[in-house]
Amino acid sequence: MTRRHASTSVWLITAFSMLALAHSAGAQRNAATRDTLRLGDLQTEAVQRDPRARQLDLLATQSSLREGDVSATRLPTIGANAQGQYQSQVVTIPLQLPNGISVPVPSHDSYDAYLTAQQPLYDPSVSARRGVERAQLAVSQAAARSSLFTLRQNVNDAYFAALMEQVQSEEQQSAITDLEAHRDVAVNRVKQGAALPSEAEMLEAELLRRKQAVDALDAGRAAALAVLANLTGRPVGQTDALAPPDLAAAVAQARRSIDTLSARPEYEQFARNRDLLAEQQASLGAADRPRVSAFGRAGYGRPGLNPLSQDFQSYWLAGVKVDWTPWNWGTTRRDQEALTVQKQIVETDAAAFRKSVERGVTQELANIDQLEHTLAGDDTIIALREHILRETDIRFREGVITSAEYVDRETDLLNARLARVSHRVQLAQARANFLTFLGLGVR
Repeated sequence: MTRRHASTSVWLITAFSMLALAHSAGAQRNAATRDTLRLGDLQTEAVQRDPRARQLDLLATQSSLREGDVSATRLPTIGANAQGQYQSQVVTIPLQLPNGISVPVPSHDSYDAYLTAQQPLYDPSVSARRGVERAQLAVSQAAARSSLFTLRQNVNDAYFAALMEQVQSEEQQSAITDLEAHRDVAVNRVKQGAALPSEAEMLEAELLRRKQAVDALDAGRAAALAVLANLTGRPVGQTDALAPPDLAAAVAQARRSIDTLSARPEYEQFARNRDLLAEQQASLGAADRPRVSAFGRAGYGRPGLNPLSQDFQSYWLAGVKVDWTPWNWGTTRRDQEALTVQKQIVETDAAAFRKSVERGVTQELANIDQLEHTLAGDDTIIALREHILRETDIRFREGVITSAEYVDRETDLLNARLARVSHRVQLAQARANFLTFLGLGVR
């Protein structure tokens, strides 16, 4: 080797080293700024951000106001009234008393202004109505939480769609690097006259096709990440990384206790409906019991309490009254029967929901088992494809086979690797869907 050639080699080595260091530093910077998105966090953020989540507080505020109205019925009430009237006829007594004394004739006009006050002393319906209001709040909040449940599955769909595009893009990028090296080999052979130009052109065309596939995958990932950003309200970029959550242990534990799981918000909704019906039945019973209250009246008018007096007088009265309707033509009985029927409706809905959950669990578990079985064979297929490609690579470098033959074998290996990463993502999604379907949290 001449001194000039040696100098050139040293320069090239130095340049490549600097480029490698720069690339490594850039990769480290990117890794440092890269955020790993956690599926469980994204689900929680989506639920918290949804406008319907605010309904929980609004429902509580609304119920508190209504309960305050119910409680206020125990407090005294005060009213003011005033009236004046003129009668066309008045009551007269046609009696002539001794000594020329006659019975006074009432005036045709009368006036009265008075204040009234009432204080409930015993009213069992107040406590019963408060119980109904609190039970209704629990039902409304449970229904709101049930409506938010579907958001978790929406997050799952977007998350794993982005993850699927990501892992397939990574495999394609790895295959592109391998093809680029073999493209360079073909170019050198063409320069040496050992191969036709079409050999290098074929590899170049395949590289362009692979890069188009990567662009499409990256675009799909960006679209899925945009959906995640919309659901969660957090900025999500292309530099954010996704990783399949490790849910195998959680799924195994859920399978062992699946008969006792009741984490779905619908189960709470059914329970709160039962509580509401019980409170409504108690309220019907309380409404049939007597109510006792004290009352008073103070006023000023003509006539006062003495109808024979024609003078303006002040007056007052006070007492205790009992309100009771012992017979209402079977209204309460029919209302109780209607609530009993409503209980049966709730129980049939709950039974139908349990059947639906059982069918969904069976399907989800079958999907998980099938994917686990499929994944067990993926490694074997890839090992065989790698062995075939190694032999093909040797024959390609020796010029025994064409570029097309090499690309065919390389594509077989790529497809096997794409299948494996796809099955891994599908299995992770199946496990996440299974836990989400049961109402359990994921990491």
